[in-house]
Amino acid sequence: MSEQQPGPSAATAAGLAAAPDTAVAAAPGAAPGSTSTVDEVVRVDRVSRTFGRGERAVHAVRDVSFTAGRGELVAVRGRSGAGKTTLLNLVGGLDRPDSGRVRVAGHDLGAAGERELLRLRRGTVGFVFQTFGLIPILSAAENVGVPLRLAKVPAAEREERVAVLLELVGLGGHAAQRPYELSGGQQQRVALARALANEPDLLIADEPTGQLDSETGRSIMDLLRAVVHARGMTALVATHDPALIDLADRTLTLRDGHLVPAP
Repeated sequence: MSEQQPGPSAATAAGLAAAPDTAVAAAPGAAPGSTSTVDEVVRVDRVSRTFGRGERAVHAVRDVSFTAGRGELVAVRGRSGAGKTTLLNLVGGLDRPDSGRVRVAGHDLGAAGERELLRLRRGTVGFVFQTFGLIPILSAAENVGVPLRLAKVPAAEREERVAVLLELVGLGGHAAQRPYELSGGQQQRVALARALANEPDLLIADEPTGQLDSETGRSIMDLLRAVVHARGMTALVATHDPALIDLADRTLTLRDGHLVPAP
């Protein structure tokens, strides 16, 4: 049976800083995935990534270009092996392209050193993974607070922010529970709250609903969309679920590493 998850409270939702959706339609003749934005957060220019050499080389991403603006939820679709995870890793600074350029919130990731990339991953980019990635021995509140501890946020401010985030994802009453005491949907909500802890410009989610039933997965995607639009963030979400893709503002389709026009 599908679990019913509470949404963010009205008070919490009302307290979010509203931001307009800045994305507008791509200009005629623009490359697949391109868009004109008032406030561009992501720009990927002719990026390629290959693993291995010779006959065994795997061309995971091939000459991909796109942009994404604030307040925009962009779905990245494609079959297994199409290059979705590799592309998200490149945009999130977890990997480097063999050629091309990636810019996130004004940072040129190719020119960034390891320390700058670490700061970017801790503050500018938030990550949500299919496997949740929660620390088993920590409570929900403690898991959400991990990025804030790393950022040396004072304890009082940290506790207040954690409480607001758990309310935002509908888990205000579950702060003391550990991951094994939570359902899959609840664990993913904790993971989303943790990703939002440092107020990132960009949220990257790799198959965030892959381990959830369809109804719970849709509730997570609904929540993602609400947060992105309310806070004026940008989100790149890899998924192959058509029902979830319909909730996105725009869709990028990968096929054998290439970005292809939408059908």
